[in-house]
Amino acid sequence: MRFGITIPNFGEFGDARVLADLAAVAEGAGWDGCFVWDHIRPSDPTMLLADPWISVTAMALATDRIRLGPLVTPLARRRPWQVARQAVTLDHLSGGRLVLGVGLGGDWQGEYAGFGEAGSNRQRGEMLDEALEVITGLWSGEPFTFQGAHYQVTDVPFLPRPLQQPRIPIWVAGIWPNTAPFRRAARFDGAFPIVERASFAALPDEIRSIPALIAEHRQSDSPYDMVVHSESRGVSPTALAENLAALADAGVTWWLQTIDPTEALTGVRELIAEGPPGR
Repeated sequence: MRFGITIPNFGEFGDARVLADLAAVAEGAGWDGCFVWDHIRPSDPTMLLADPWISVTAMALATDRIRLGPLVTPLARRRPWQVARQAVTLDHLSGGRLVLGVGLGGDWQGEYAGFGEAGSNRQRGEMLDEALEVITGLWSGEPFTFQGAHYQVTDVPFLPRPLQQPRIPIWVAGIWPNTAPFRRAARFDGAFPIVERASFAALPDEIRSIPALIAEHRQSDSPYDMVVHSESRGVSPTALAENLAALADAGVTWWLQTIDPTEALTGVRELIAEGPPGR
């Protein structure tokens, strides 16, 4: 199992320089990845907020080894060709360390409705599926054409191709036990299950049936990631070890320490500097 940090892009973390520093601390402490939320409105309008893509750029320049990326980018509120270009640029800049996390996104703090964007989950799902086709098609480097209900591309070649082949890894988030997001995730490189409770963290018993669903719809035998975010603080070492073992047995390949946007930067930096649990 690999271990990472998932950090908000607002609050005390709403500064690309802060996020770059935390990524460097994570790398030095032995974490395998450092990922950033993608929001455009904070939970408190007085909070600072940093663009996640510029933040990941700063993080890439501050590190050499760890995996990086937005987790997750709601593609329905972004132009897919711009995401394709940004992702390839970051993949080259980072030396092939980018992971692209995607999902529907919710209307959290009016991040859709507040800007007149698509209002229904069904429409956002259609846009997400089309956007993924556009992004992966453009990454091929060959002239690409796509005619969808929401996006159209006509004979466009995008170069350079990603460093990572056959593509930059794509992790698809979804609310479990809804199955549609995980049928979608089966076409890509990883799944990030979220449950509707205060912590949003999926438990081992909830995750066990997801790999079978993924396998049923998967058309590739390439490696596949199952990603969860969880909390190590306030948990005894014995209970934490048991939970990590149960998650690994359920098929989890990445465990991410979640950070709350209201937390103090000093404490989070100290937590990250302690390194991954169990190491």
